[in-house]
Amino acid sequence: MFSRIANFGWNPQAAIDAPRWLLGRTWDQSTGTLKLEPRFAAHTAATLSAFWHEVEMMAPYDDAMGHAGAIVRHPDGLIEAGYDPRSDGAAAGR
Repeated sequence: MFSRIANFGWNPQAAIDAPRWLLGRTWDQSTGTLKLEPRFAAHTAATLSAFWHEVEMMAPYDDAMGHAGAIVRHPDGLIEAGYDPRSDGAAAGR
């Protein structure tokens, strides 16, 4: 997510919302598969499977993909923030 913001100029919410992938075991997962959120392009899982990856499709915005939050302060003073729909949270300001 940092790279999406710092290197590619995405806003924090878009960077956090984007589909995620995860390789290996995590929290409540017992498999070492390549886990994908289903919001990737349809051919992505098929292509990865063709290259011998064991692909497991997760639920949209699955909690197993981790949680994130971001705040960006721009040189002009603008502050942008984003929160993760995979967890409880909010981005608020005044």
